[in-house]
Amino acid sequence: MLFYVNDIEFDFDDDEANTICNSDLDTFFIASNSVREEVIERYRGVWEADNEEDLIEEITAASGWCIKSIDYEHQLK
Repeated sequence: MLFYVNDIEFDFDDDEANTICNSDLDTFFIASNSVREEVIERYRGVWEADNEEDLIEEITAASGWCIKSIDYEHQLK
Protein backbone atom coordinates (compact mmCIF):
# COMPACT_ATOMS: atom_id res chain seq x y z
CA MET A 1 0.00 0.00 0.00
CA LEU A 2 1.29 3.47 -0.86
CA PHE A 3 1.02 6.45 1.48
CA TYR A 4 1.79 10.09 0.75
CA VAL A 5 3.12 11.83 3.86
CA ASN A 6 1.96 15.45 3.69
CA ASP A 7 3.45 16.53 6.99
CA ILE A 8 5.25 14.93 9.90
CA GLU A 9 6.28 16.09 13.36
CA PHE A 10 9.17 14.31 15.01
CA ASP A 11 9.68 14.15 18.75
CA PHE A 12 12.68 16.47 18.80
CA ASP A 13 13.88 16.95 22.37
CA ASP A 14 12.96 20.51 23.33
CA ASP A 15 13.99 20.34 26.99
CA GLU A 16 17.01 22.40 26.05
CA ALA A 17 16.84 24.99 23.30
CA ASN A 18 17.79 23.79 19.79
CA THR A 19 18.71 20.24 20.86
CA ILE A 20 17.80 17.22 18.78
CA CYS A 21 17.98 13.77 20.31
CA ASN A 22 18.35 10.76 18.06
CA SER A 23 17.81 7.93 20.53
CA ASP A 24 18.74 5.15 18.08
CA LEU A 25 22.22 6.58 17.76
CA ASP A 26 22.40 7.98 21.31
CA THR A 27 23.57 11.18 19.67
CA PHE A 28 22.84 14.65 20.96
CA PHE A 29 23.72 17.67 18.90
CA ILE A 30 22.74 21.30 18.51
CA ALA A 31 20.69 22.06 15.41
CA SER A 32 18.97 25.13 14.11
CA ASN A 33 15.34 25.23 13.07
CA SER A 34 16.44 25.11 9.44
CA VAL A 35 18.21 21.78 10.05
CA ARG A 36 15.08 20.43 11.74
CA GLU A 37 13.02 21.49 8.72
CA GLU A 38 15.46 19.67 6.44
CA VAL A 39 14.96 16.49 8.48
CA ILE A 40 11.19 16.85 8.28
CA GLU A 41 11.27 17.55 4.54
CA ARG A 42 13.41 14.46 3.93
CA TYR A 43 10.62 12.18 5.22
CA ARG A 44 7.68 13.80 3.40
CA GLY A 45 6.52 12.10 0.23
CA VAL A 46 5.53 8.62 -0.92
CA TRP A 47 6.16 5.61 1.34
CA GLU A 48 5.24 1.96 0.91
CA ALA A 49 3.89 0.21 4.01
CA ASP A 50 1.34 -2.43 4.98
CA ASN A 51 -0.74 -0.08 7.16
CA GLU A 52 -0.49 3.08 9.29
CA GLU A 53 1.41 1.34 12.08
CA ASP A 54 3.92 -0.05 9.58
CA LEU A 55 4.28 3.41 7.99
CA ILE A 56 5.16 4.91 11.36
CA GLU A 57 7.63 2.10 12.08
CA GLU A 58 9.27 2.51 8.65
CA ILE A 59 9.77 6.26 9.08
CA THR A 60 10.91 5.91 12.68
CA ALA A 61 13.47 3.27 11.68
CA ALA A 62 14.70 5.36 8.73
CA SER A 63 14.94 8.63 10.64
CA GLY A 64 15.89 7.45 14.12
CA TRP A 65 13.29 9.74 15.71
CA CYS A 66 9.88 8.92 17.13
CA ILE A 67 6.91 10.55 15.44
CA LYS A 68 4.64 12.89 17.41
CA SER A 69 2.11 13.33 14.59
CA ILE A 70 1.77 12.45 10.95
CA ASP A 71 -0.57 13.63 8.21
CA TYR A 72 -0.83 11.25 5.27
CA GLU A 73 -3.22 10.03 2.61
CA HIS A 74 -3.56 6.69 0.83
CA GLN A 75 -2.32 6.72 -2.76
CA LEU A 76 -4.25 4.91 -5.42
CA LYS A 77 -2.27 3.15 -8.12
